[in-house]
Amino acid sequence: MAVLVSGGAGYIGSHMVLALIDAGFDVVVLDDLSTGFDWLVHPEATFVRGDVADAALVRRVVREHEVDAVVHFAARIVVPESVADPLGYYLANTAKSRSFLETLIALGVSNFIFSSTAAVYGMVGNDPVSEEAALAPISPYGRSKLMTEWMLFDAAVAHSLRYVALRYFNVAGADPAGRAGQSTRRATHLIKVAAEAALGKRAGIEIFGTDYPTPDGTCLRDYIHVTDLVAAHLDALRYLRAGGASRVLNCGYGWGYSVREVVDTVKRVSGVDFPVRVAQRRAGDPAAIVAGAHCIKRDLGWSPKLADLDLIVAHALSWEMRLGERNRI
Repeated sequence: MAVLVSGGAGYIGSHMVLALIDAGFDVVVLDDLSTGFDWLVHPEATFVRGDVADAALVRRVVREHEVDAVVHFAARIVVPESVADPLGYYLANTAKSRSFLETLIALGVSNFIFSSTAAVYGMVGNDPVSEEAALAPISPYGRSKLMTEWMLFDAAVAHSLRYVALRYFNVAGADPAGRAGQSTRRATHLIKVAAEAALGKRAGIEIFGTDYPTPDGTCLRDYIHVTDLVAAHLDALRYLRAGGASRVLNCGYGWGYSVREVVDTVKRVSGVDFPVRVAQRRAGDPAAIVAGAHCIKRDLGWSPKLADLDLIVAHALSWEMRLGERNRI
């Protein structure tokens, strides 16, 4: 039985494919390449270019490869962009997920892992947030993901579907072996942007807001290494295939770093003092959000191995250098 990875040519999806291949799984990638890259897909995975809402294509892929589990990454993910284009986000993240689920359920696919987000919580304060916290997203991005979580819950009650929804915090870093990394054009992820600045790909970076109620006035985030994140998905897959019940789980380390702390770390690790400009706050950014990570460790046995900001930054910088070499070829 194969695992279907939607969005498997993107940043996190490509790392998921690496982890699955490394663990001996048969893998099929479905990606429309709107933001992903076919060269990021592991050569041992089967790549299919297409849309998750294309029911005929999904039916063919699932039947042809005997798919019994899906890891669903395909989505749009930029919070300020979602504020400017809410309907586009509800289409990509909610409506298309609904179509995808309908097709999979009709085909009897019973194991589903969903790439959700901590943005479903909204404004939560400086303390680690648990899965039981109130759900009050402040951006269309967060709301679009929460709607899909609701659909999953209701579908699992009505059908033979079991799922794990993983609420990500801030994903960063790159494959330690240098096989994949954050390659998105015009990326907005802080560590990616700062790494580009350190390597001269940007003139500098902006800090959006310095008047938040945090220790240094800049936003505070829980940064998780992408390799630890996809390891949690592998744990979730094994959990579901063993008959585990549906779960919603935070995926983070349980502590945070401010924007200024991250920028200082990138400067120190890279040895480059790049320009930093203070700009106005961005719409949809909460002041602080840090994962309460007790449940995922207890329920899935997840044990992160790369929980170190210096290491995350070092891997991001290494990938950024490799990416620069690739683009010069």
